Amino acid sequence: MRWTKTDIVKWVIATLFAIAAITIASLTVGRDIYYGNRDEGLLSFAIISLTGYLFFLFIPVEVAFIYYVPGEISILALNAVALGTAMFSQSVDYLIGYMLSSKIIDRLIGRNRYEKAENRIRKYGNVVIFLFNFFPLSSPVISLAAGMLKHRVKDALIFTFTGLLCKYLILSWIFS
Repeated sequence: MRWTKTDIVKWVIATLFAIAAITIASLTVGRDIYYGNRDEGLLSFAIISLTGYLFFLFIPVEVAFIYYVPGEISILALNAVALGTAMFSQSVDYLIGYMLSSKIIDRLIGRNRYEKAENRIRKYGNVVIFLFNFFPLSSPVISLAAGMLKHRVKDALIFTFTGLLCKYLILSWIFS
């Protein structure tokens, strides 16, 4: 296999994002685990959640949430931070997608694919947005796609919030 300049750039960018994710995790949750500060780690969890829900960093936020649930942190505060940071980050993802021009979309996926995706997200979009936020799937990418397709912002926010709320309430109930 011959590597092109584009392939090398993609690998470098992916590696830099991986290093960023590992550094963030190490300086927050990793430090809390090492020092046994589960009871004082609300700020660490907020940083993980905020960065984990941005579309370009794939950090397992649910695992961090589960780690902090049995600690001394109020479950209400932990849920509020989880929902607040996730909604902020996914709103940023939506706006980034919304601001991309249709020319960029055409170059990335092609007009025909774009129109098919647009029809599907208009038909099933709210269900897809809910499910991707309820399950530990890549919900930030769905927010980005919803923004690219100019999906109704009100619907995107409502179904994102509802999916996240259900997920974190269930995780709180199971692990507390």
